[in-house]
Amino acid sequence: MPTPPDEDPLSTLLRSKREITRFQILVEVAEHQPAVRQQEVAEKMGVTPQAVSEYIRELAEDGYISAYGRGRYEVTKEGIEWVLSTAEVLESYARHVTRDVIQKVRVWPAIAAEPLKVGDRAGVYMKDGWLYAGKDEQSAMGEVIADAEAGSDVGIARLSGLIDHTEGSVHVLKVPRIERGGSRKVDLDGLLQVLDGVDVVGIAGLEAAVTLRAAGREADISFGSREGVIEAAFHGVECAILIVDEEFTDFLKRLETAGLNYVIHDLIIP
Repeated sequence: MPTPPDEDPLSTLLRSKREITRFQILVEVAEHQPAVRQQEVAEKMGVTPQAVSEYIRELAEDGYISAYGRGRYEVTKEGIEWVLSTAEVLESYARHVTRDVIQKVRVWPAIAAEPLKVGDRAGVYMKDGWLYAGKDEQSAMGEVIADAEAGSDVGIARLSGLIDHTEGSVHVLKVPRIERGGSRKVDLDGLLQVLDGVDVVGIAGLEAAVTLRAAGREADISFGSREGVIEAAFHGVECAILIVDEEFTDFLKRLETAGLNYVIHDLIIP
């Protein structure tokens, strides 16, 4: 039956295996409607086909499902609203567990910015892409679990607050394929100007490697550079990547998906 309005939806779900099962079956119906094979649903959920049939009958009586003949069902507007509201409750609970509960019980590794003693209250912050812990107040605070000298790794427990850091940008430089001139078609002086102040440089493609070497600089990431550059930018590091033109568009889509800021530099010589 629908959850009474005066009851906490989360408490109802966690207490009642029946409510969870109703939710799962309604999701299965929504995913496979209109032709719903109760046998497959039963096997997937580890219950009997008779139990699935009974749940579907109840959901129909509650107005969450409409039946259109044998084995044909459709989730109603009310059913969709219940699925969405229940999913929101579960999502909120999952966020609470991962952000508030697990964050407090896990131990975070950091670099000791100064000598620390067990039990010290320490501020945790991001610097040069790494987590540091020191005695100054920060937006994220935790407790030192063991003595640590400056520069050594230290464990921080019961972390609370948000670690304050700014994501880095990715400078994207297209390099032509060898058929279009390769490294000979790249403005090397312009390339060095872009790389001035960039902390991490990656290459994707042989032509990109030769171009960077011709400019007198070695790559920080030579293989797996696409994900490596993205990971470094997430940690607040300014990055650049030289990438052959045939992979250029796909990499931009990856940056868009990651939600990172990027700058495109056109250094190809006409």
